[in-house]
Amino acid sequence: MKIAFIGGGNMAAALIGGLAGKVAAAEDIHVVDPNADALQALKDKFGVTTAQSIDGTLANADVVVLAVKPQQMRDVVASLKPFIGAQLIVSIAAGIRMVDLSRWLDGHQAIVRAMPNTPALIGKGISGVVPHAQVSTLQRAQADSILKAVGETLWLDSEEKLDAVTAVSGSGPAYVFYFLEAMEQAAAQLGLSPEDGLQLAKATFAGATELARRSDESVATLRERVTSKGGTTYAALTSLEQSGVKGAIVQALQAAAHRSKELGDEFGKA
Repeated sequence: MKIAFIGGGNMAAALIGGLAGKVAAAEDIHVVDPNADALQALKDKFGVTTAQSIDGTLANADVVVLAVKPQQMRDVVASLKPFIGAQLIVSIAAGIRMVDLSRWLDGHQAIVRAMPNTPALIGKGISGVVPHAQVSTLQRAQADSILKAVGETLWLDSEEKLDAVTAVSGSGPAYVFYFLEAMEQAAAQLGLSPEDGLQLAKATFAGATELARRSDESVATLRERVTSKGGTTYAALTSLEQSGVKGAIVQALQAAAHRSKELGDEFGKA
């Protein structure tokens, strides 16, 4: 499989790191980015081929991964259009809908849209993925193998659900880091050093998450098992409930999903 990346940023680098020498030979991965330093770093680290502009090399690719910022997408697609034939297009840009990509590519329909997240940088990501109705079984398998190089994939039956995926997992790492910051601050106020507090918080998050992944029980049941009425955990959770934390989190994710939909509307305007 020959893969071309348009954009050589962090997410592209994470994908390339998972692909090179495993899913595809390094020399079969081509990266286009105007940043010469970024290209040299990718070439040195992974052995991929590179270019600072889109050219006929893209015509030989089986899959083209669009890994540029949403606001750059329309101009990038305009440069890409002359070299697109039967290739599969995989877009990992937030807010750019398949109908708009197809329109900008003169009706090209072999498109998969994905929303990965930053834990892909260490191979622990998850991507929500939606294929265009015209994507073949082979092309779906190609997209899945590319995205699974950096974590899990969750295939969805509706592109509209990607707004929810963006809210839950795309933006999700920031919520985790936000909570870790709060735990670190509380630990310091309780007399622990910032380093000790952060170590405890990180290990607790990692351990609790892994427990939830391995357990057949619901997260609500797991929470209840840690909470003895009148105990320390009960006091903490009662305080969270009184402060409306759960409701605030739900509202925050709804705001993220709403903004994702707004971005799709904005970027897709003719």
